[in-house]
Amino acid sequence: MTIQEIYQLAISLGINADPRGPQRIKKLLQKETQNHRHLRKAERAEFDQERLKNPYSDTRILFGDPNKKVKRVLAGLEIGVSEILLADRLKNIDLVISHHPLGPALARLDDVMRLQTDLLALYGVPINVAESLLETRMSEVSRRLHPYFHNREIDAAKLLNIPLLCVHTPADNLCFQFVKKKIERKNPETIAELIKALKSIPEYKEAALLGAGPKLFAGKPERRCGKIAFTEITGGTAGHKEIYAYLSHAGIGTVIGMHMSEDYKEEAEKHHLNVVIAGHAPSDSLGLNLFLDELEKRGIEIIPCAGLIRV
Repeated sequence: MTIQEIYQLAISLGINADPRGPQRIKKLLQKETQNHRHLRKAERAEFDQERLKNPYSDTRILFGDPNKKVKRVLAGLEIGVSEILLADRLKNIDLVISHHPLGPALARLDDVMRLQTDLLALYGVPINVAESLLETRMSEVSRRLHPYFHNREIDAAKLLNIPLLCVHTPADNLCFQFVKKKIERKNPETIAELIKALKSIPEYKEAALLGAGPKLFAGKPERRCGKIAFTEITGGTAGHKEIYAYLSHAGIGTVIGMHMSEDYKEEAEKHHLNVVIAGHAPSDSLGLNLFLDELEKRGIEIIPCAGLIRV
C-alpha cells in the first residue's frame, strides 16, 4: 500500500463506523463543497482542500510522499520527537502513524467535535441544546490549542525524512462501534457487570494489569446501569459538562467514556449519572488496533510504540 491508500482506508473505515451514518457524512461533505464555492479568493488560499473529501480534520498526511510504498510502520498513541528519532534509529521504517493529532490536525481538533451533537441527539438530547453547548465548548478548545507549537514533530520528521500520518477520529469511531456492540451484546444489569464486560476486551484487560483499566468514577458497583450512553468515546475531545443534566433528563443512567476530569465527574454526580471510564490508553489502543489490523491483512508490518497496547 501507498501512504495515500493507507490514508484513504482510514477515512473509509472512519465513515463506515461513524455514529452519524454514511448518508449524514455525505451530506456534510456536500455542504463543505458548497461553502467552498462561495469563498473569496483570499479565503480559498487558506482553505484546507482535504475538507472536501475527508470529514475528519484530525486525520491527515502530515509529511511524506503520498505515493511512497509502505511495508513497515511504527505506530503509537502519542508520537513525539523522541518517537521520530526512534523510527530513524530502527531503520527501514516507511511510515510513522500517530493516533493523537499533530500539526494542523491538532490545530483543527475542535472541528471534529461537531460529531458529538448528532451523537447526543441520538440519545435524546434536543439538537438545539447539543449544538449550543458544543459550540461554546468548541470555541474554548480552539482557543486552548491556538498557542501550541503544533509543528514540532512534523519538523523533526522533515529533518529525518520520515513520513508521518495521524489517524484520530476514524480510530475512535472504530472503538465506539466495537465497545457499543460488545456491551449491548453482554447486556449488563449492574455497573459491576458492565466493568467486567469491558475487562473481557483484551486491551482493557491488559490496561487493568497496569492500573489504567476500566474504573468507576461515579455511582456504585451494585447500582443498575439503566440506559447506557457511549457519548464520550469519539468526537475529538471532552464536550460541555452541562450536557449531563440533559442526558439524565433524556433517561440515560450510565455514561461510558475514555477519560474525565474532576469537575466533569462532579457535574455527572449532581445529576445522578453513573460514570464508567474505560481508560484512555486502552480505548485509543483498541480503535487504532482495529485500523492497524487492516494494514496487517494487506501485508504491512506493525511495530507498536508510544503507549499502544497492540493486540
